Amino acid sequence: MEEQRQKSWFSRNWGWILGGGCLTLIIIVVLFFGSIIFGVSKMFTSSTPYQNAMEQASTNEEVIAILGEPIESDGIMQGNISLNGDDGEADFRIPIKGPKGNARIVVVAYKNYGEWTYEKLYVQIKETKEAINLLDKGLEGN
Repeated sequence: MEEQRQKSWFSRNWGWILGGGCLTLIIIVVLFFGSIIFGVSKMFTSSTPYQNAMEQASTNEEVIAILGEPIESDGIMQGNISLNGDDGEADFRIPIKGPKGNARIVVVAYKNYGEWTYEKLYVQIKETKEAINLLDKGLEGN
C-alpha cells in the first residue's frame, strides 16, 4: 500500500496568502496617498488666501455674469502655500466652475507679521483667457 503524504496548509493555500498580502499592501498604499492628498487639500482650503479668493470670485458681478451662480471649486488646486508662524507665502491656482463655464483663480500673496498682502488675485476665464482683477483695497493688509 502506497502512503500519500498530505501537503501542509501553507502549500495548499499559498496563492490566497500571497493575493491577500498584495491586496492589503495596495490598500495601505492607496490609503496613505489618499490621506496625504486630503491633508494638503484641507490645508489649502482652510487658508485665508483660499477663502478670500473664493469669496471675492463668488461675489464679483463680472465673474458671476460670465460663469453664473453658484461658483464653486472644480478639481485639484495647483501651486503651494508655505506658513511659518506669522510669515508665509501663497502662490496657487484654484479651478472654479459655474453653470455657464469654467475658470481659475490665480492667487499670489505674502504674509508678514500675521497679515496677508495680495500681489495677484484674479480670475482667468477658460474660454476667452480674459482676466478679471479681484484685488480690492479691502484685501490689502488682511
